[in-house]
Amino acid sequence: MARMSSMFRRGERRTERKAPAERLVTLIGKPGCHLCDDAQGVVEKVCADLGVPWEKKDITEDEELHRAYWEQVPVVLVDGAQHTFWRVDEQRLRKALAG
Repeated sequence: MARMSSMFRRGERRTERKAPAERLVTLIGKPGCHLCDDAQGVVEKVCADLGVPWEKKDITEDEELHRAYWEQVPVVLVDGAQHTFWRVDEQRLRKALAG
């Protein structure tokens, strides 16, 4: 068996770096949710600073999102994958978008 190059050691993942404009942050929430409002403030700030587009989705308008996330709102997705829920840490989101 050939040796793995040092670039692909055990436990390392090869990831493609995307330009900020190619990323997408999705905030899933609902009206009247103070945690959602707090999360939106963090998402808006980080995305504006980094030039990353973001979108907001309302679980009360989408049955599939409601079934998937009703206990976790707000939920933040980065490029379609769940990043966090309930509280958004600004530094953690910046790090996720930088890599």
